[in-house]
This record gives sequence, C-alpha cells and structure tokens, in this order.
Amino acid sequence: MKNFRTLQCLDPFKGLFEKFGVDYNVMRRILQVKLLMDQRRVPTIFSQSAKKSEDATKDKNHFLRSLWMYALLGIFLIPFILLGDNYVFQMSIVFAVMMFIVMTSMISDFSSVLLDIRDKNILHTKPVNQRTISFAKTIHIFIYMFFLTASITALPLIVGLANHGFLFFFIFLVGIILLDLLIVFLTALIYFLILKFFDGEKLKDIINYVQIGLSLAMIVGYQLVARAFEFVDFQFVFDPKWWQFLIPPVWYGALFEWLLHGEANLYFGAFSMLAVIVPLLSIVVYIKLMPAFEKNLQKLSDHGGASNKARRRGKLSLANLACTDKEERAFFRFASHMMKNEREFKLKVYPSLGFSVIFPFIFLFSQLRMQTFAELAASKWYLSIYFCMIMIPTVVMMLKHSGKYKGAWIFKTAPVNDPTPIFKGTLKAFLVKLFLPIDVVLSISYILIFGWRIIPELIIVLLSSFLFTVICYKFIGGSLPFSKPFDAVEQNGIKLIPFFIIIGLFIVVHIISSMIPFGAYGYIVILLLANGIVWRTAFKVSWESV
Repeated sequence: MKNFRTLQCLDPFKGLFEKFGVDYNVMRRILQVKLLMDQRRVPTIFSQSAKKSEDATKDKNHFLRSLWMYALLGIFLIPFILLGDNYVFQMSIVFAVMMFIVMTSMISDFSSVLLDIRDKNILHTKPVNQRTISFAKTIHIFIYMFFLTASITALPLIVGLANHGFLFFFIFLVGIILLDLLIVFLTALIYFLILKFFDGEKLKDIINYVQIGLSLAMIVGYQLVARAFEFVDFQFVFDPKWWQFLIPPVWYGALFEWLLHGEANLYFGAFSMLAVIVPLLSIVVYIKLMPAFEKNLQKLSDHGGASNKARRRGKLSLANLACTDKEERAFFRFASHMMKNEREFKLKVYPSLGFSVIFPFIFLFSQLRMQTFAELAASKWYLSIYFCMIMIPTVVMMLKHSGKYKGAWIFKTAPVNDPTPIFKGTLKAFLVKLFLPIDVVLSISYILIFGWRIIPELIIVLLSSFLFTVICYKFIGGSLPFSKPFDAVEQNGIKLIPFFIIIGLFIVVHIISSMIPFGAYGYIVILLLANGIVWRTAFKVSWESV
C-alpha cells in the first residue's frame, strides 16, 4: 500500500498521539486507506471539464492535481495585500474571500470526508478504540484543509512577508490556522443542525446545490474581481458597528490593525479576542459534539420517505398544455422527475443554467461602463438575451445520460409503437421545466430595462430557442434519454462551436428583420410555421435507429 508523504510527516509525533490514548499504528493504517480511496474523487472545480475514462480510475490524486486552480484564486488576494497598510479593510477582504472559498470547497468537495459513515460500519466492528477512530477522522479532515489553504495562501503569505515584514507574515499564518479551525466547526455545525431536523436526502440536496453554487461562483468571481480594482483609489474608513461582531473576517482584519498599528480601542480589542478565542473554543465544542454528530450521520443511510401528498394533475397541467397525446405526456412527466431528482444530472447541468442567466447581464453591465443607462435602454443590446441559448446544446447532450442508465430498458418495454413521444416529451420537459423559467426571468428584467417595445423581440428569441433545441437534438444524435452513463460524457468545448455559430446566425437574421418595417411580426409568423413543421417531422425515428 502506498506510503503517503503526509503520513511520513506525522510519524515524528507518534509518541504525542500515544499520550492521548491513540493507537498510532492503527490510526496510520486507517488514514492510509482513507487517502488511497480519496485519490479517485474528482473535485467539483474540475467536475465540468473532467472526463471520466479508464485512465481516471488509476492511482491519480485528482485533488492534488486541482490545487493549482485554488492557487490561481489565491493570486486574486495579492492586490489587497499590496494596497497599503489599511489592514482592517485589506485583511477583512482577504479573509472574507478565503472563508468563502474554503468553506464552499469544504461543503462541495470534502463532504465525503466530514460525512464519512464507513467508520461505524467497518471499524466499529473491529478491535479499534473510539479515540483512535475519532483522531483518524479529525486528522483526515485537517490534511485536506492544510493542502487547500496552503495552495490558496502560499503566494499571499510570501507577498505579505516581502511587503509588510515577518510580524505581518506570522499574524497572517496564525489567522489562517484559526480560520481553518472555525470553518471546520461551522461546516460540521451546519451538517449537525440539518441532520438533527431533516433526513439524509435533504442534506444530500443541500450539498448538491452548494456544489452548483461553487461552479457558478467561479465564473461570477472572475468578473467581480476584474472590476473591483477600479475602486482602489477610494479612501476606506472603518466605522465600527455592533453587527460586525457577527462577521468573522472583520475579527481578523482588526487583529492586524491592533497588533501592527496599535489601535487598541474597545472594538479592535474585542474583535481580536474573538478571532483567537472563538476558533479554539469551537474546536473543543466540535470534539464534544462528535459522538452526537456521528449518531446523526446514520441518517445518511436513510433514503427518506416518499411524500404522502398526492400530486393532482388536472386538465390544465403543464404536461397537458405542452404535449399533444398521453404517451408524450407520460414521458414529459418522467423526464421532469429525472431532471428534478437526479443529483449528478443537476450538478452537470444547473451551472450552465446559471451561466445562461449571468452572461446576458455581464454584457449589459460591461456596456454600462461605456454609455449611460438611457443610451443602453434605447439601443439594441436587448439582443444579448440570445446568450441564454448557450445552455441548450449542453443540456440536450446531457439528457442522454443518467446515473440510473441501466434502467433504460424500460423504454423498449413501454407500449409505444415508436420512440417519437419519448424524444418529444423529454425535450418539451426540458424547455418547460428548465428553459422557460430562465427565459421568463430574463424577459421581465429586459422589459424593465428596455421597455415594452421589445416584447415582439422577446417572442422571436423564445421561438428561436424552440427551433434551436430541435436543431441541437438532430446534430447531437438521437440516443434514448437517460440511457448512457455520465462516464461517457464528452466535455469538449470545440464540439459546441458550431452551435454558437448557429446562435450567431439567429442573431443576424433577427437584426435583419428589425430593419424591415413590421419585419419582426413577419419573422414571428415564419418561426411559428418553422416550429410547427420541425416539431412534427424531426422526431420520426424507429426503434432500430436508437
């Protein structure tokens, strides 16, 4: 079994562990197995681009390979350290960014470490004392915390040492350690409270949404950081308020101000004490709560009961409105259920939905830097709403995949003559359940910005999206929905370029139609006819061809 360097660094402290009643050799072997099993876990930060192949199952530590991405995020902290010596402002920002990155990463990527229930199922049946198991789990957590925070803060620490001296470096290092202790406690406390009042399924859903949020935060963060540096010439004055006691990053910013500038007023002193005392107390509370936490973790093995609320599907249900026959409606409901409940599908698809909402506004905000709001409202920048269509190829591609793909045999046992209603029902479920809510939100926002005049333009975009969905389906291929494993997903951005070109063509035709008197209304009629023809003819396939 692989002898990890991390464990070799623990060996000199063998005697110290044994003084605490820990069987060091057993603890070391437990950690060795845990680290070996963790090697194949792909971090969320790579989840959108990592292709799982046979090579991915080999002994490659994907976590260590992802650290350069966290180091890149750490570079964004450096300008705040170099701003000057307004430490309460600078370091509060630094620690706020660090806390966000580390805590969301802990929840998204290291939930399998914090929420490991294998110990109880395997180790508790062996002659291993509880203290050894608890120490193994705690050290396992802090090994990941060390690598994560070291990758984020290594460069900022070096820059701080070179620019502000050793005392700054030392306070920064101690603050990072204390922040890690606090984050471990807060993350475990969140899980503890959720598990105390909800079942394991609810916790899994929350973890899933945090993973999705992390993926979105990466894109949004790049945009915000790039624009933040325009405001560095302002003078920031710290105005202490009572509610700042609830914001941990301010504690650490005050610690620098107190020790380096000698600002020993009541607020800075209180903040500094909180920065030191709260993390130390929290880790003591964490150890005390460990038995209750472990007990509640058993809920993760429960799958939760089905809801007793019967969902009535009346004549005016979405399925009835969107679908023409009952076979199509049945697959509409089936696809809707799969998209709503399949966690891995949501993890891979929902970030692209978020990008579809974010990108149109990014273009509008970028344009506001060059013209006034009135000028923007009078322009044709409402066409930026077409960027909501960039998620359609990705989702259509992902509709072929599922974690339960082995159950796809049910399609061919269904009493349907051909797979046409399967494809139509699935694509309509995507449009109604995922695309339309985004389009409605964007349309309302754009009407508030550009006025009622753009309603015909928004109708054109919606009809173009329906037509584009069928085009994507024809180009990507007609495999049965949810019939392939996620391992077979080919995340190749180059393959999406033709679809972006098609979106560009839709924009060009839209612009041309707007130059013709009443051209928008004529274009709406053309799109209605095109959709009617395409949605009737594009799905004529046989069972032999899928």
